[in-house]
Amino acid sequence: MRNINSPKILIISPVKDEAEYLERTIKSMAAQTLLPARWIIVNDGSKDSTGTIAETAAREHGWIRVLHREKGPRRVGPGVIEAFYAGLETVDLNDFDYVCKLDGDIEFQPGYFEEMISRFEADPRLGTASGKCFIPVNGEFVYERTGDEFSHGVAKLFRRECFQEIGGFVREVMWDGIDCHRCRMLGWKAVSYQDEDLRIIHLRLMGSSQKSVFHGRMRWGRGQYFMGTHPLYLLGIACYRMLERPWILGGMCILFGYLKAALTSHRQYGDAEFKRHLHAWQLRKLFAPVLRRIRPATAAIALKTVTPASVKKPAASTTIKQNVVRELELV
Repeated sequence: MRNINSPKILIISPVKDEAEYLERTIKSMAAQTLLPARWIIVNDGSKDSTGTIAETAAREHGWIRVLHREKGPRRVGPGVIEAFYAGLETVDLNDFDYVCKLDGDIEFQPGYFEEMISRFEADPRLGTASGKCFIPVNGEFVYERTGDEFSHGVAKLFRRECFQEIGGFVREVMWDGIDCHRCRMLGWKAVSYQDEDLRIIHLRLMGSSQKSVFHGRMRWGRGQYFMGTHPLYLLGIACYRMLERPWILGGMCILFGYLKAALTSHRQYGDAEFKRHLHAWQLRKLFAPVLRRIRPATAAIALKTVTPASVKKPAASTTIKQNVVRELELV
């Protein structure tokens, strides 16, 4: 429910051929303890009954509006954001306190938005946030690894001032990585919370909505090149993603997509200051586990500390490996 003093939340959902899932997302939204002031469902040229489902929901709930776009192919990544902005253009963003890009194939707890807003209200520098995502694998939902310093693209909630300051979303693949890095560059925080009450159920595997998961991973690699990701960091991402489904091949597809984009001189995000910030952040994350091991060791040598032979220490390589995995949990 909402009262006159509740923060005003604008939610925009670009949806295309989501008839199988959209009703479940609508049910989750209607059950919220804190309802949005406006939810705009952008039917992006669906060929199925997505538009009809959205219109039925709008008749039942006065805070839902539906925008229909003409049928046609959608550019994956950029197309989603183009549909998002088509919805945003129908309102004045300054009339709202928060804006959320929400997918039409997810489910979440009834207290999701109330809890999220309470965290924003408690931290004035929190710019964007989400819960963690769980995806279907062999009949059960498993955690989709995402770095704690990134809000998830399926339910990306922004403080309005932050959204405006970063310039909104870039209309290109990796829009949901660039936005979080721009947040940090401008002094805002980007967060995803590992909290049971903020769990997001993604009803299908990321990248499976178009040609295939493998094509989606190659697109991801191309997006990393567009964003300007450092080659060493990309290699780390590719190796890390080889340890999840689709085993080995997913990571190789990311690497292939990146290399293909580089060899064909694919365009990149043209902000030099952003690229410097991005590389500094990525290299710091990549080498932080090693530096954490080196610094104590250097201090120990300087102090000529002697460890008793009877104390068995864990292998350094094992500790570093575990830390590298934590650092590479990213978009």
